[in-house]
Amino acid sequence: MAKLPKPQELTKIDFKPPETSWMDTPVDFRPGTYSYASKPESLEMIGFPNPRIWSPADEDWKLPANWQEIILDGLRERLEKFRSLKVYMDICVRCGACADKCHFFLGSGDPKNMPVLRAELLRSVYRKEYTLAGKLMARMVGARELTVPVLKEWFYYFFQCTECRRCSLFCPYGIDTAEITMIGRELLNLVGLSIDWVMGPVSACYMKGNHLGIQPHGVVDSFDMALDDIEDITGVRLDLSYNRKGAEILYVPPSGDVFATPGTYSLMGQLMLFHEMGLDYTLSTYNSEGGNFGLFTSNEMMKRLNAKIYAEAQRLGVKYIIGGECGHMWRVINQYMDTMNGPAPSNLEVPVNPVTGTVFENARSTKMIHVTEFTADLLRHNKVKLDPSRNKGIIATYHDSCNPARAMGLLDEPRYILDHCVEWYEMPEDTIREKTFCCGSGAGLGNDENMEMRMRGGFPRANAVKYVKEKHGVNMLACVCAIDRAALPALMNYWNPGVDVCGVHELLGNALVMKGEKKRTENLRFEPLQNVDDEEEA
Repeated sequence: MAKLPKPQELTKIDFKPPETSWMDTPVDFRPGTYSYASKPESLEMIGFPNPRIWSPADEDWKLPANWQEIILDGLRERLEKFRSLKVYMDICVRCGACADKCHFFLGSGDPKNMPVLRAELLRSVYRKEYTLAGKLMARMVGARELTVPVLKEWFYYFFQCTECRRCSLFCPYGIDTAEITMIGRELLNLVGLSIDWVMGPVSACYMKGNHLGIQPHGVVDSFDMALDDIEDITGVRLDLSYNRKGAEILYVPPSGDVFATPGTYSLMGQLMLFHEMGLDYTLSTYNSEGGNFGLFTSNEMMKRLNAKIYAEAQRLGVKYIIGGECGHMWRVINQYMDTMNGPAPSNLEVPVNPVTGTVFENARSTKMIHVTEFTADLLRHNKVKLDPSRNKGIIATYHDSCNPARAMGLLDEPRYILDHCVEWYEMPEDTIREKTFCCGSGAGLGNDENMEMRMRGGFPRANAVKYVKEKHGVNMLACVCAIDRAALPALMNYWNPGVDVCGVHELLGNALVMKGEKKRTENLRFEPLQNVDDEEEA
């Protein structure tokens, strides 16, 4: 991993454009700003083309002899298949309304990280191949040939986009530049150009049911460890069922919450809540992952990975699905499922909260609800006993994870939960809800070798956290996405030391008063509760 510059160095952002035109400014694969190439075994596992050992820093990328033909044929196919792509290629007027909305541009000052110019990398080739003006006047109308330097530009900048879609909010024509990035990555995949932190998880999930490639018995072991911790903290032993046919609900968490902290603490909070409510649910050891890295790969892979959730729901005969605190799971479910996978299996029903009787009409099509929707509904009906004093000492703020917020509209439910659990404060209004800034590490970019660009991309989010830290003493950043819980600790340690990261259900789990529990003296991290002394004094 390249040496990471000090924060004061990264804040020296030069927004002055280079002296050369954007078409004549070559890509600099500088360590710390790009991700490693995918391993050949990952591509072989999922049947993707041109598996080989290579590096983006190499001069020779070992491309197929007819790589241009492959990509241009792929572009033609997608223009015919996706009307939106054709529209996005044609209607941009390069107004620049999106320019300062991208966290990577704000953090790097690189003009090609402006969404308009990042899209132009692909649009320039489109103009040359598919417009009369481009064929006749070439550079005069922003058209250019597909060459190796152009291909390297695509790779560098399409993997400096987290597909967060913030830019789309501000485009007067509604262009979704994230969709252009997605197509750009698909075209790169056709000739074997992908990154390890995408294809590794994709192949593992495709074969083993989770991004880490953990075998079913390993999944059970991880849950058992969580149950042991819960028992040590609360005195209550939870029972879980795996692959149980006939359960009412299939619960699908993201693997990041099953296998790694701080997500594990949020998972523990959810399991404690389900137990307390007497929920009839089961877990699948074969589909132990809600996340969908196919979103960052190709439409076909997105479809394949989404299908596994519903295949397990059908096999087990459940009524509906509760999904955990994940990001891209929910974008795929809410934006793409109906058209990609079609109707949900016939055994699934519109979700109904068995405790409150609430019918989740918003899930009539997908038959799947977000765990915070379930929890917020319980709280609205006063079905959960909480002691917020157990979170004494925690002053939180809330990060709207891009995919649940912008793609799903999950805005109020997490906030409602926080209202009942902890003292918390909002970040500035232009940095939250639909306008939220990305963590800077999504879409498969959360790897160590890409750390400088991650810190640059996450700078706008970190700056908003800094504001509430200084104004309100915030020391905890809560979110509802496993990728965020994996990425944000490094970002906070770099820009805002002293601010920790958690899931919303970790705070709920701390506050949850369970029947038969022992006197709680520790939170879910085994840290001493600050309210214990207050109770003893009283």
